[in-house]
Amino acid sequence: MRVTLVDKEFHDVGMNEYIIRVVNEKKPDTVEQLLKLIKQKWNMPEQEIIEHILRLQNEGKLVFKSRENAPPFSTRLYLFSADAAWYWVIVSLTLASAVLVFTIPEEAFPMVYARYILGSVFVLWSPGYCLIKVMFPTKELDIIERIALSIGMSLAIVPLTGLLLNYTPFGIRPTPITLSLLALTLALATVGIVREHQDSLKEHSLSRG
Repeated sequence: MRVTLVDKEFHDVGMNEYIIRVVNEKKPDTVEQLLKLIKQKWNMPEQEIIEHILRLQNEGKLVFKSRENAPPFSTRLYLFSADAAWYWVIVSLTLASAVLVFTIPEEAFPMVYARYILGSVFVLWSPGYCLIKVMFPTKELDIIERIALSIGMSLAIVPLTGLLLNYTPFGIRPTPITLSLLALTLALATVGIVREHQDSLKEHSLSRG
C-alpha cells in the first residue's frame, strides 16, 4: 500500500510539472488546447486532467485570464450562474409536475388544468430537452432545432420507459411512470449541466502564474 501511495504521489507531481511545462512552452490559448496537448503524452481521463489543472489553479501556479462572460471554474458556482438558469427551470417544472400528479385528483376543477399543462411539459418536452443537453451541451444547435429535437426525443423516451416498466413488478401505472420520468429527467439534467460547464471551461483562456 505504501508503494502504491508513493507511486501515485510521483505520478501527480510528474503530471503537474508536465502541465506547467506545456503551458510555458506551447502556450495554449484555451483549456481545450491544453487538454489535447496533455493527452498526447498522458493516457488519462479528461476529467482527471481537469482536476490537476484546477489544483494548480488553486495553488496559484496557473492563472486563468479574465474574459468577458467567462464561466466560473467551479461546477458549484456555475450552477448558480445565469448560464445554469435552464437547469433550475427544468428541476422546478419537473418537481412541480410530479407533485401535481400526486396531489391533484382528476375531479379537482379548475386546478386539474395546471396538472394537464405541467404534465404535458413533463412528458413531451423535459426528458428530451435534457437528453439533447447531454448530447449537445453548448451552442451546436439553435433554439428551433433544440425544441424540435427535444419533443422528438421525449416522444421516444416516454414509450421506451413504459415498455421497460412493463417488464418489472411495478407495471405501467401512473406512480411508477411518474417517478421513473422524474428520476430520468433530473439525472439527464445534472449530466447536461456538468457537460455544459466542462465544455465552457475548454474555451476559457489561461496563462502561467
